[in-house]
Amino acid sequence: MKTAEHIAGSQLASGDSHVALNRVSSSKVFPAHLEKLAIVYVRQSSQRQVLEHRESTARQYAFADQAVVFGWSRERILTIDDDLGKSGRTTEGRSGFQRLIAEVTLNHVGMVLGLELSRLARSSKDWHAFFEMCAIYGVLIADEDGVYDGNDPNDRLLLGLKGIMSEMELHLMHNRLERGLVHKAQRGELFFSVPVGYVILPDGKVDFDPDEQAREVMRLIFDKFDELGTIYGLFRWLIRNAIRLPIRPLSGAKKGQLDWRRPSIPTLANVLNHPIYAGAYSFGRRPIDRRRQFSKRHYGPLLPMEEWKVLLKDRLPAYITWERYLNNLRQIKQNRNRFDSSGAPRNGVALLSGLVVCGDCGRRMRTLYHTHGKAQYNCNSRLIRATDFPCHGVAARVVDELIAQQVLRALEPAAVELSIQAQSDAEQERKRLDKHWQQRRQRARYDAELAERRYQAVDPENRLVAATLEKRWEELLGQERQIQEEYDRFVRQTSPNLTAEERARMVALASDIPALWNDPNTTNVDRKQIVRCLVDRTTVHVKPDSELTAVTIHWAGGYESHHEIVRPVRKYEHLRDVEPLMNRIRELRETGQPVKKIAKQLNAEGFHAPLHRGQIKVFMVTELLKRQGLIPDERSRNNLLGPHEWWLSDLARELKTGPWKLQGWVNRGWVQGRQTPVQKCWILWADGNEMRRLRKLIAQSQPGKNRRASTLKTPKKRPGQG
Repeated sequence: MKTAEHIAGSQLASGDSHVALNRVSSSKVFPAHLEKLAIVYVRQSSQRQVLEHRESTARQYAFADQAVVFGWSRERILTIDDDLGKSGRTTEGRSGFQRLIAEVTLNHVGMVLGLELSRLARSSKDWHAFFEMCAIYGVLIADEDGVYDGNDPNDRLLLGLKGIMSEMELHLMHNRLERGLVHKAQRGELFFSVPVGYVILPDGKVDFDPDEQAREVMRLIFDKFDELGTIYGLFRWLIRNAIRLPIRPLSGAKKGQLDWRRPSIPTLANVLNHPIYAGAYSFGRRPIDRRRQFSKRHYGPLLPMEEWKVLLKDRLPAYITWERYLNNLRQIKQNRNRFDSSGAPRNGVALLSGLVVCGDCGRRMRTLYHTHGKAQYNCNSRLIRATDFPCHGVAARVVDELIAQQVLRALEPAAVELSIQAQSDAEQERKRLDKHWQQRRQRARYDAELAERRYQAVDPENRLVAATLEKRWEELLGQERQIQEEYDRFVRQTSPNLTAEERARMVALASDIPALWNDPNTTNVDRKQIVRCLVDRTTVHVKPDSELTAVTIHWAGGYESHHEIVRPVRKYEHLRDVEPLMNRIRELRETGQPVKKIAKQLNAEGFHAPLHRGQIKVFMVTELLKRQGLIPDERSRNNLLGPHEWWLSDLARELKTGPWKLQGWVNRGWVQGRQTPVQKCWILWADGNEMRRLRKLIAQSQPGKNRRASTLKTPKKRPGQG
């Protein structure tokens, strides 16, 4: 049998053109290796290298001749080139490398060849795992410099050093490219892409989109955001008026061509947050998240402006000023529903959501809505700070009434100016919308005419092309007809200029601002937006033992006004006129008047009950008289009880159940009972047998118990009862 050295010598002597002079055999190759496959692994890091670095690719393929020198026949040499155009910094997505691992672990491979070991892996982790696997299965590794055996200590040292150098080389190349990008970005010349409304010129500079309609739409977006104040409100307005965004795709069949697409909230948010629209060049706004660097979305959240790598103002064409851009950022931040921001106006009835501040701790009060639809401003600093000092809330209605009254009073002197401004804004918006529709009609007309010219220019005999162009022409004619119909509906519903009737209605509404405020067509969002134009915040000082509450309104511009309101309280002791009320009740009672006439007289004199319940009722007067000892409590008179009779509360305590349950059973007829003649207190009858029945009924009425208690719901007849 010829050895590998003899084979190599005979090939060199015969002048084999496939074998270079520097290719030699190796003493580490044994017949056991030659019985298995020799795999040549070919890889390039990117598609661009595959297209442009063809010499490197050819050298890797030609390295298969080295396996012939080592003694393998051509039939036993396998070339794996599935990973052309894939990076070696990870094994993810490298099907060729996975195939190589599979062949090694199946014990099919005697040698793995690569022009450079960096072709196999650029990661020390992956590289060490690979040659350790080769050592276990007795697989040799070969490159241009020699043959390595993973079980030999010296070879293991060389393989480890080469893996480290390969990984370090990748980091050096990455750092070199990164520094070049940053240096170019510091000059304001690095552009991978530009957002909506801009294009990159052939010379690498950035300019406005050459399409006039595209530029008008971008300016309209910023103007409407200034008016509406929220991204979602802007989105709904664009959808309602059928306005589309001018998108130039970065890839695909329409790459670089103007394509009108439906607006989306992420696109609008990117437009309002991007500094390029204020003429500023930025780089490093969103860093790469190393935890997701191999996924499609490998960028982290936006960084604060002071952490951007590059920010150069007044370098690019601007749609808005820098101050206007900062105002938009502040508005977007305030729209977030957080404790440190006022939030966007919503449809709730609370007028000051996000604008109320606790006068005790200084924190923003949150708005709570009850099941009956009423709202309350509540401070939760006690829960957040874990303190014992409770901050008290207040009903939203009483504070909102004060704010609405003060806001309407502030708007009265500006009624004429508001009327004129409203007419001007309405006409300007209608003209801009009409101009937008005119541009859409003009574009549709041009596209249809262009399709017609293309159809007319084609050879009629070439029916395959002519049929396609004719179909395209018909589609564009249909789109033009549809746009014309939509424009006709727009003109019919909203004319470009205000009519005399509309002007008169605007003047009438502006002259009567309270009527406009209370108009059913005025939404809660509209009222809140008006308040936010005039009021920065409202501070509420709630006194827990009084119905009087101090309110400070901080107006836009720095002026403060101080007010006092009456809030609903639960106890009579917290009423501001509790002493006059008690004295008046005592005076009327001493004159011998009955309870009903006392209640009528108190209502006539302007007294009211707690919680703003309105007029004072008879039972309220009775309760206050009992508190002052002017009417004895009937429940303290046991002589009113007959044999086996109980006060409602005493029987509930004896049966270990709630009074409300026994009260309901009395109303249903399950328990015998009567009421006292004056205070209408309930007296229930229950002897020994009734007590046992009621205990069984209580046990079977518990949740999860068997409720077959129909025989227990019939009370026992009292002695002497017919």
